[in-house]
Amino acid sequence: MSELTVGSRYAKSLIDLAIEQNALEATQQDMAFFVRTLKANPELNAVLRNPIISHDKKLKVLEGVFTDRVSANTLAFFKIMINKGRGEVLFSAAKEFINQYNIKQKIVNAKVVSAAPLSEANKQQIVADVQSIAGAQVNLHAVVDPSLIGGFVLTVGDRQIDTSVATSLKRLQKDFAQKVV
Repeated sequence: MSELTVGSRYAKSLIDLAIEQNALEATQQDMAFFVRTLKANPELNAVLRNPIISHDKKLKVLEGVFTDRVSANTLAFFKIMINKGRGEVLFSAAKEFINQYNIKQKIVNAKVVSAAPLSEANKQQIVADVQSIAGAQVNLHAVVDPSLIGGFVLTVGDRQIDTSVATSLKRLQKDFAQKVV
């Protein structure tokens, strides 16, 4: 079974447990913290994925890093995953938990890449437009890429709107090349 499938199943179980114990928000914050920590420290992820390192050592590392920073439920989840030999899918399960949480709470992640920094008014307008189309709360992540020359590229889920000058120039160049031949 793929890592994503296994992680998805554990994430679903954790969401169900968090809802049952009325701790969904706290668990989501714990999982977001865990994902940020592993992204910032790839060595920690390597330890969790390493089959040579014993379960006890993995548990001690997790407890050392996350005790007093996450809830008891989250620590118990980590222990279950490690004891079942699923340390390698812990990161995937946490990311999938966040995805499933976002779906359940109707939250959409959007990314806008622009040639210059966007003003707060521009960001708010993009958020409002995406909210009206998606019917969901929007988390907007803005990035600056001067190579776009002008315009922006908005990505929401698997959809993308590209109004950049660089893309327009590439299309124009391609059209000229085809018509000359």
